[in-house]
Amino acid sequence: MKTLVITGASSGIGLHTARLFLAQGYGVVNLSRRRCPLDKVTHINCDLAMSSFIDNAGSVLRPLLERSDETVLIHNASRLANDSSLETPSNALRSVLEINVVAPNSLNYFVLPYMRPGSSILFVASTLSEKAVPGSFSYVTSKHAQIGMMRSLTQDLAGRGIHTVAVCPGFTDTEMLRQHVPADAMDSVRRMSAFDRLINPDEIATALLFVAQNPILNGSVIHANLGQIER
Repeated sequence: MKTLVITGASSGIGLHTARLFLAQGYGVVNLSRRRCPLDKVTHINCDLAMSSFIDNAGSVLRPLLERSDETVLIHNASRLANDSSLETPSNALRSVLEINVVAPNSLNYFVLPYMRPGSSILFVASTLSEKAVPGSFSYVTSKHAQIGMMRSLTQDLAGRGIHTVAVCPGFTDTEMLRQHVPADAMDSVRRMSAFDRLINPDEIATALLFVAQNPILNGSVIHANLGQIER
């Protein structure tokens, strides 16, 4: 039995990833506040911003993990705030880190004891995991931290047959992007791609499936952004 455990599969990249892994024969478990609309997905309602989320989710998740021969854990859910390093109080930063960094660590801690060789831990990171732009302080900080977490896992999991990769999408046509980019600015965002278009969430889902099935990429940071034009 193959199992995908994913956060934030109610929409966007997470939803498309859940659909693709289902088609590949995986049982899929989603952890989020909003339900995944796919009937075959096991939904665990939880708020990743709450430190106790894993206590509530664990009773449902544990028996599914115990039966799984291969588990893919994808940290997809993220919070994006338009903020500045000059004006962000620690409580606001902490609320972003709770979802983008602490929740992945809590899931790793819970899931890893059940992971068998051939399993993987994947991060849906960002092109902002290795650079910064103005007005995205907490997001940039948390996405850099995800790369550090992924690389640390690679070292600490050596010899266990479990690999970990960060896939860093560029501008992807999702609900989150449209919430944070004004409609009149979307054309300029598209032009930042060498292909003059947004990325389809299915393309990121395909990349995640590929890295899950290829342990040679262990410890890699994969920039899946169509080639961004730097200005």
